[in-house]
Amino acid sequence: MDRTWITTSFDFEGYRIARYLGVVRGITVRSRSVFGNFGASIQQLFGGNITLYTELCEHARQEAFEFMVRHAEEMGANGIVGVRYDATEISTGVSEVLAYGTAVVVESAK
Repeated sequence: MDRTWITTSFDFEGYRIARYLGVVRGITVRSRSVFGNFGASIQQLFGGNITLYTELCEHARQEAFEFMVRHAEEMGANGIVGVRYDATEISTGVSEVLAYGTAVVVESAK
């Protein structure tokens, strides 16, 4: 799927949505290792950006996004509108990240 056709908005200027195929989602559950948590604890002592957790969050969002795209492709979509993220802490140090949107078929408006 061309990433140009994935958006947080609900339309594409100059194009029309020919079909709505339904909700798509990608879910991942991630945690840091004991060593990663220890390294992050050291970073917390000095304040500022805790890069180990930033990397964890970025990887979790990217993985959830890729799962969502794969789900849309399986449905025959060439685009996704209304993309959103949600995150929930399942237990201490374990988080679920959800990427979701609506799978669509996009065509030229002409």
